[in-house]
Amino acid sequence: MIIIKNGETVKDIDLVYLWVDGSDPEWLRKKQQAWNNYKAGVPENPTGRYVSNDEIKYSLRSIEKHLPWIRKIFIVTDNQIPSWLNSDNSRIQIIDHKDILPEIALPCFNSSIIEMFIYRIPGLSEKFLCANDDTFVNADLLQSFFFTEDGLPIIRFQYQFAHKTEIRLKKLLKIPINNYRLSIYNSYNLIKNKYGKHYHGVSHHNIDAYKKQIFKEVVEVVFKDELSNVLPNHFRSPLNIQRIIFQLYALVTKQGYLKYVNRKESCRIRVHNPDFMNLILKHQPSLFCLNDTEKATDDDRARIRPFLEALFPEKSSFEK
Repeated sequence: MIIIKNGETVKDIDLVYLWVDGSDPEWLRKKQQAWNNYKAGVPENPTGRYVSNDEIKYSLRSIEKHLPWIRKIFIVTDNQIPSWLNSDNSRIQIIDHKDILPEIALPCFNSSIIEMFIYRIPGLSEKFLCANDDTFVNADLLQSFFFTEDGLPIIRFQYQFAHKTEIRLKKLLKIPINNYRLSIYNSYNLIKNKYGKHYHGVSHHNIDAYKKQIFKEVVEVVFKDELSNVLPNHFRSPLNIQRIIFQLYALVTKQGYLKYVNRKESCRIRVHNPDFMNLILKHQPSLFCLNDTEKATDDDRARIRPFLEALFPEKSSFEK
């Protein structure tokens, strides 16, 4: 259904979340068993990758408040349902990993692999947004914030120097390079080798716009062999390919528009930084992310819920 709102033609756009409750005993048992059988020889993913402070509840509040035009919301998870979720709300649906991931990838504790197959979600709109549970909307935004009039995604990057240079410099200085950074470099390298093109910058680490067709082309045709090789990586690995591959492919094939952003448009707040609210008040960002890293402590994480409750105090229709 197409309606006219605020001078803009509104079309079907869905939202996909990746979510996990890292405190669930059954999930922890499954994760530990998988780790015991894992032979990659890489460090285990830190706690911050899985810990939940109900961020997704507040993210959903921000979506309902600021993006009321979202048609449907899919939460991709591993046999889990948030205890507070209103399952009677027809606009929200739980998608289990086994419903979209190939068997070789299961069980999966690696977001890079999970993200690769979100285009397989039954009923997902052709144009959709992808979010993690630590991403939030802080202003009323139109669909045109994410997609152009011709229906192509706006791809938001932070301007930084080339990853190849960064990695060489870190190696020279003997600074550890985490698997996330390496997976981004792997994606850049695939595009560079195939198309001879490099884009400076990295994704803004927030809610992004995509088209299903781009995912399908990348996964099933263009980089089918390369992506198939990483499917057994049940945990983060230096060999992973990060979802920026879909954005880079969209750019190089002229199926997306690149836009470099500042903190007013998209602000990344690291959880170990104590000034959550000061950063929000200073930059007034349209989007922001509460990024949990290896540097964050349990005391840092304890500040998350009060901060989000202050920003988004009103319950959404997605809650019981």
